[in-house]
Amino acid sequence: MTTDSSSTSTSTSAAGGGISTFKGQERALRADRLGTGGLLLSVLAATAPLMVVAGVMPTTFAVMGIVGQPLLFVVLGVVLILFSVGYAEMSRHVHNAGAFYAYISRGLGGTAGAGAALVALVAYNALQVGIYGIFGFEVSGLFATYADVQVAWWIPALVAAVVVGLLGWLKIDVNARVLGVLLVIEVLLVVIFDIAALADPAREGLSLHAFNPDTLTGAGVGTALCFCIAAFLGFEQAPVYAEETSRPHVLVPRVMFLAVGGVAVFFALSSWALTVATGPSAIVGAAQKQSAGLLFFLTESRLGGTFTDVLHVLFVTGMFAALLSFHNVVARYAFAMGREGLLPAAFGRTSGGSGAPGTGSLLQSAVAVAVVVAFAIADDKPAGDPTAPVLHLFTWFGNIGALGVIVLMAAASLSVVVFFVRRGAAGAQAWRLVTSALAGLALVVIAGYTVKDFEVLVGAGPGSSLSWILPGTIGLALIAGLALGLVLRARAPEKHARIGLGNEAFQLDKAASS
Repeated sequence: MTTDSSSTSTSTSAAGGGISTFKGQERALRADRLGTGGLLLSVLAATAPLMVVAGVMPTTFAVMGIVGQPLLFVVLGVVLILFSVGYAEMSRHVHNAGAFYAYISRGLGGTAGAGAALVALVAYNALQVGIYGIFGFEVSGLFATYADVQVAWWIPALVAAVVVGLLGWLKIDVNARVLGVLLVIEVLLVVIFDIAALADPAREGLSLHAFNPDTLTGAGVGTALCFCIAAFLGFEQAPVYAEETSRPHVLVPRVMFLAVGGVAVFFALSSWALTVATGPSAIVGAAQKQSAGLLFFLTESRLGGTFTDVLHVLFVTGMFAALLSFHNVVARYAFAMGREGLLPAAFGRTSGGSGAPGTGSLLQSAVAVAVVVAFAIADDKPAGDPTAPVLHLFTWFGNIGALGVIVLMAAASLSVVVFFVRRGAAGAQAWRLVTSALAGLALVVIAGYTVKDFEVLVGAGPGSSLSWILPGTIGLALIAGLALGLVLRARAPEKHARIGLGNEAFQLDKAASS
C-alpha cells in the first residue's frame, strides 16, 4: 500500500507551490465500487419516498392549507433541474467526497470552502440525527400495536444507530444493495396506492385542480415551499460518491438528473393521488383530521388492512434507509475534511479492505448516540412522549439540516458562475451560468422564507426563541468555518491551499495545462 505522495505518479501541484493532491491509498476511497444503479439507489434512499408521502405531504396540506402541493413539486423540480445543470457540469471538473464545500472552495476560495464544510457537516448530521426521533416513535408504535408491548422510543433509536454504524464500515456497494432493496419495495407500495386512488377517486373524480396556479395563493405558500424542498434532499449527494465510481464525469451528472426528474414526477403524482382520493376540496380537512395517518387511512379503505400493515412496516424501513444514506454522506464529508486539514488527520483515512471512511463513520455514530441519549434523558415519561421531545428531535433537527443544505445549494450556484468565469469559459458555458444564476436566486428566496417562517416549521409559538436559536445553528457553523479558514490561511497556507483539492482532484486541470 502506498503511503507517501512522493512515491506516486499521480501527485501534482497547485499554483504557487508544490502541494500534493494524492496522499496514498489509505487516504483514498476505493474506486469502481458504484455504477449508475448503485449510485442512484444510494442517492434516492435519502429522499425517503414513503416518509415524504406519509409524513411531509399530509403535514403540508394540513398546516399550510395549500391544495396545489403537486404543482409545488413540479415548480421545485424545475428549480432543482436548473441548479443541477451547473452543479453537474462542476462535477465533471471536481471529483471530491467533499462535494458542496469542494465546489464552493474551487469557485469562491478556500476560506469560503472551509465555511461551507462546517455547514455541510452540521446540516447533514442534523438531517440524519433528526430521523432517529420519528424512527424511534414509529417503531415504538409498531410494538404497541402488534405486540402489545410498551417500548421507550429511544431504545429502537439507539439500536438503529448501532446497526447503521456497523453498516457504515462495510463496502459502499454492500450499502447500496441494502438501500436498493428497501427503496424499491417502498416505492412499489406507494405506486400501488397511487393507482388505487386514481382507480377509485372521490366524488370530484380525476380532478386536476391541484395543478391550477390559482391554488398557490395565500400566506402559506412560502412555508409550503420549505416543506416541499426538504422532500428532495438527497439528490445533491451524488458528487459525494464521485471518488467511488468508475466514471464520475459521466455517472454523477446522469444520476443527478435521473434523481431530480424522478423525484419531482413521483412526488407530484403521489401528492395529486392524495387529492384525488379525498377530493381537492376535502384534502386540507382530511389532512388536518388524520395528520400523518392520512395515507394509511386511505389505503385501509382501498387496499385493505394487510396492505396497510405492510405499509406501516415499510414506513419504518424507509426511514432506516434514509438514516444509512445520510450516515454515509456525513462519514465522507468528515473523511474529505480530515484529508484536507479541516478536521484531525485521523478522519482522512479509510479502513481495512472495505475502503470505507471508518473514522468519519464513528464520528457520525457518536453524534447520533449522544443526541438521542440527551433527548431520552429530557423525556421523563416511561415510554416516551410523542410530542416532547421525540417529534421535536425530528422537526428541530430536520429543519436545521434542510436550511443548511438550501444555503449550500445557493452558494454552490454562485460558485459555479465564478468558477467558469475565472477560467475564461463564460462564453462556452453561458447557458449553464444563466441556469445556475436563476437557481441560485430561487434558492436564496426559499432560504429567506425558511428563516422567516422557522417558528411555523418547528411548531413553535409566535415570538419563540427557537425561531432564531435553531436557524442560528447554521449561522454559527458558517462563522466557525470561515474563522477556521482564515486561521489556516494565516498560519498554515499549505493546508489552506489544499482545501477542496481532494486526493486527485487536479488531474483534469493538470491535463488541461499540459
